[in-house]
Amino acid sequence: MRLLMGLMAGSALAILASVEAFAAGLGIPEPWQLGLQAPASPVAENIHQFHTFLLWLICLISLFVLGLLVTVMMRFSAKANPEPSRTTHNTLIEVVWTVVPVLILIIVAIPSFRLLYFQRDFPDADMTVKATSSQWYWTYDYPDNGDINFDSVLKTEEELKDGEPYLLAVDNAMVVPVNKTIRLIVTSNDVIHAWTIPSFGSKIDAVPGRLNETWFKATKEGIYYGQCSELCGKDHAYM
Repeated sequence: MRLLMGLMAGSALAILASVEAFAAGLGIPEPWQLGLQAPASPVAENIHQFHTFLLWLICLISLFVLGLLVTVMMRFSAKANPEPSRTTHNTLIEVVWTVVPVLILIIVAIPSFRLLYFQRDFPDADMTVKATSSQWYWTYDYPDNGDINFDSVLKTEEELKDGEPYLLAVDNAMVVPVNKTIRLIVTSNDVIHAWTIPSFGSKIDAVPGRLNETWFKATKEGIYYGQCSELCGKDHAYM
């Protein structure tokens, strides 16, 4: 039993080590990627910490349940117990299997609510950008910086330069300063889209006739790619 538990724990650690070894790069997914893209904002860093916490918690629960199953199969089989017990109730066990899951949910809920509050508690913005979605491109406005307005359209395979990712690179990228809080206002001209940058931990729906907003602060220089996260039509993959 101890040997089995040790092997399972070793396997779990090996899987976690593999996830860390094959973590994606900054701002872009990688071939054979396991795990999340590298964080480049305070929100994304908190999401990664919460994700890691849940991963360890799930592994511990899974190993504990596996240990219980193996114990039951070994100790309470027909061969080991030719005359089975007639016990039908155990007050202590019933209390434990009710209270412990509730405690686990509370342990998960506290950091979860803290993260949700952090995502929606907007700090004072240094810059505002408006992103308007259309089928199938984005239009960006910089209302704090004069009459700056441009469309951001996906590049075709022929337009790509060396190193630019296919189906992610655009002709005109949205540009913001590093270590500045950006207030992003998002809306749509036609159907529901979703503005998403995984390395920022940002995802917000673009809804026709409605202004949604979110915020992010890029802590590292780089080029960060994202895609629409709604099924917005036949060219959804080119958004």
